[in-house]
Amino acid sequence: MRSSGRNNDSGRGNYRGAGNQRDEKQQRAGRPRPEERRYDVGGTGGPGGKDERGGSKGGGPKSGGPKSGGSRGAAARGGAKGGPRTGAKSGPGAKGGPKGGPQRGRGQAPARPREYDAQVEERNRARHNKPQAKTPKTFGDQEGERLQKVLARAGMGSRRACEELIDQARVEVNGQIVMEQGVRVDPEKDEIKVDGLTVATQSYLFFALNKPAGVVSTMEDPDGRQCLGDYVTNRETRLFHVGRLDTETEGIILLTNHGELAHRLTHPRYGVKKTYLAAIQGPLPRDLGKQLKDGIQLEDGYARADHFRVVENTGKNYLVEVTLHEGRKHIVRRMLSEAGFPVDKLVRTSFGPIALGDQKSGWLRRMTNTEVGMLMREVEL
Repeated sequence: MRSSGRNNDSGRGNYRGAGNQRDEKQQRAGRPRPEERRYDVGGTGGPGGKDERGGSKGGGPKSGGPKSGGSRGAAARGGAKGGPRTGAKSGPGAKGGPKGGPQRGRGQAPARPREYDAQVEERNRARHNKPQAKTPKTFGDQEGERLQKVLARAGMGSRRACEELIDQARVEVNGQIVMEQGVRVDPEKDEIKVDGLTVATQSYLFFALNKPAGVVSTMEDPDGRQCLGDYVTNRETRLFHVGRLDTETEGIILLTNHGELAHRLTHPRYGVKKTYLAAIQGPLPRDLGKQLKDGIQLEDGYARADHFRVVENTGKNYLVEVTLHEGRKHIVRRMLSEAGFPVDKLVRTSFGPIALGDQKSGWLRRMTNTEVGMLMREVEL
């Protein structure tokens, strides 16, 4: 009996030694240890059942041979598509992998109850539904816009150039000169000036048109004649003209959507001057300028010129310049005709500080910020 026991112990020792050698080979080959594999508990029944290494006792190619590998090969490779597969066809887990029944291994955590998941979700919602803490204005969005950004958008130059204007003490806000960078302003409420000229920071448009002869000074004409509205189509906002010019009179006329500016430019209180060039026939008396400055009696009252001079003379053809601040209908033509010199051609060359220059007939141009500032200063805006 003792000898048989020793034989059994030696057999177990040999078996364990062989098992250790096999484990070392598997570790070197990158395969898991036997106790780390997953086994199909239903694969032991039926003919050709599996042994404890996951193989089949039959030894055939369909029963866990080297090509099929059984569950041992599948587990060593990390499992095939659809879950671990077994080499033997018999047994509950032979076909379909996981469909043969639950195959929970040691590494899988037990399923949590639904009540616990509901509590976790409720806590997460409560945490995210808390009102956000209000940060001081120093760390959040402050009111208004930076002054240099407003100036750049108004066309005064790049932001860097506008910062240099601030450094040079050329910018003032609401009558106060700004000496530091980063000051925030409200473009709709604050009055911003550069070199004493107001900057139009709001969404206003200002245009100067050289009106040709034959164009009616209206935005729409019911008779279908050519009018000012034909030159400002496809604009984002509706524009209107500042004052009027006779149909046959050429020259500069202003278009804008700034109602207050347009009203003041045409109001007699502000006395905005307009300059005209008139072609007349001579000879002219020397005191013609004095007559016009002293006043010419018209049917609707006296009309006086602010300035008169002869620009050019070729024979009997004279080109004279007349400046006045009145805006009555046909005022220049009526004054010269009353003085005895009917006008052959009339062109308005300036409206306040805005000069026509070399702008071609029929051309529309956008006024510069400097010109807009000069206009606003002219009417105390």
